[in-house]
Amino acid sequence: MNMLPLLPLKEFALLENREVWQALTLAHRHLAEFKGLCESLPNQAILLDTLGIQEAKDSSEIENIITTHDELYAGNSDAAASPAAKDVQHYLEALRVGYEEVRR
Repeated sequence: MNMLPLLPLKEFALLENREVWQALTLAHRHLAEFKGLCESLPNQAILLDTLGIQEAKDSSEIENIITTHDELYAGNSDAAASPAAKDVQHYLEALRVGYEEVRR
């Protein structure tokens, strides 16, 4: 038997207030500014790649897969890369594939 409460939850009704909407408006403005700055970059992939590398590294650490930024920035061509670095690079490649799928 399903014991889950019906939606919408009463707790979420508290989120609809003036302070939340003001915070959302401010966040929207900052994201728009950030988007404008990103579009002015000659190569936006640099920013996306560095964010992806950081995400892949941090997420892999949760699974006790530890590597260094140096190993990751060395790229996929290093055959002597540690197994941890290769694992994180695979994670990063999956992020890139997912990003491209979303763009399409």
